[in-house]
Amino acid sequence: MRIAVGIDHAGAPLRETVMQAVRDAGHEPVDLGEHDDYPDTALEMGRAIAAGAAGRGILVCGSGAGVSVAANKLAGIRASVCHDHYTAGQSVGHDDCNVLCLGARVIGPAIAAELTAAFCAAQFSGEERHVRRLGKVFQMERDGMEASW
Repeated sequence: MRIAVGIDHAGAPLRETVMQAVRDAGHEPVDLGEHDDYPDTALEMGRAIAAGAAGRGILVCGSGAGVSVAANKLAGIRASVCHDHYTAGQSVGHDDCNVLCLGARVIGPAIAAELTAAFCAAQFSGEERHVRRLGKVFQMERDGMEASW
């Protein structure tokens, strides 16, 4: 799978670690470069996924929060800040997240590589309860505050 990697100025210390971890997981990193502002990084990531240039993405800023907030404003993007192994895998397995967000000021290179590997290896479970919940998320994305079930 092609996995886009987007970095803002604060995420730069983890850039090569994440790129190598994607390769080590058997995937092809797509380097989106480095941006000064995290919304620019998130937008480029969303465009890469929407265009089919990447199946998933990894965004890195200082905390992971900024890129996550920005990415989740984009249709079709389900981004999660993950700073532990369980969440990095579970965000895909249960929630079908397609973007991992990391904070370079929160975690170091060893943890970043571990979380990248967990995210890359995870697959959506397809279990009925997860599909049902994801359907509600899609309805919220489509209908906003008017969503109802």
